[in-house]
Amino acid sequence: MPDFDPFVATAVAAADAARAVTTRHFRAALDVASKSDRSPVTVADFEAERCIKDIILGRHPRHSFIGEETGETGGETDGANAGTTDNGGDQWRWVVDPIDGTKSFATGNPTFGTLIALLHRGRPVIGVIDHPALDERWLGVAGRAATHNGAPCATADAARLADASLYATSLDIFAGPALAAFNRLSAACKFRVFGGDCYCYGLLARGFTDLVCEASLNAHDYMALIPVVEGAGGVITDWQGAPLTLHSSGGVLASANRDLHQAALAELNR
Repeated sequence: MPDFDPFVATAVAAADAARAVTTRHFRAALDVASKSDRSPVTVADFEAERCIKDIILGRHPRHSFIGEETGETGGETDGANAGTTDNGGDQWRWVVDPIDGTKSFATGNPTFGTLIALLHRGRPVIGVIDHPALDERWLGVAGRAATHNGAPCATADAARLADASLYATSLDIFAGPALAAFNRLSAACKFRVFGGDCYCYGLLARGFTDLVCEASLNAHDYMALIPVVEGAGGVITDWQGAPLTLHSSGGVLASANRDLHQAALAELNR
């Protein structure tokens, strides 16, 4: 397995830089624009992504970078360096959401976060979930226990849906059959809660909630979550139980443990 420590240092430095940007803009006078899909975007999104990108590509210029706001940049494939820790972009790809929860950010809600993931040969091996306004950070690294503010964290042990709490950022992200499936799952759970953006997954990794179910997500929304949830003992897949990839359909289910995950999948797909 490659030595991930240099890349962990890069991810942490990038999260620190983004935190400085977002805290400076948070709850300040800020214009909110709309993208083509009507989702909001601010100057803070672009500025934070630029800081993250500059640090990552400055340290690892042959890696590729996918940002929510600027798309994919660079990356080389160098067969002569295959197996090294800093070869081409086909081997190493960063996936970043500078502000996950721009609606929360723009309305003064502190649950927005920065998501930074590193993929090795398509598999997420490092994930950072950083919440600047709350001074909380989760770090997941393949083969290691996930941490919350530097301390190991672990998911809960509820194995029955009837004992489980369920999170989703908003009911608005579900429509048609997806909404019906989500309602089946939530009806089987103890209770459901809305709001939180990527903070929900951090709460799951800390053992405070049991399930997070969402739809209409893109790769930059979920790649960083995977090493954190798995490193805390949880399970995260698409709604069919398949591993999440850059091209997954948008449905994400995260669970505190495998038994609960299988029960939740059965509700979503019956």
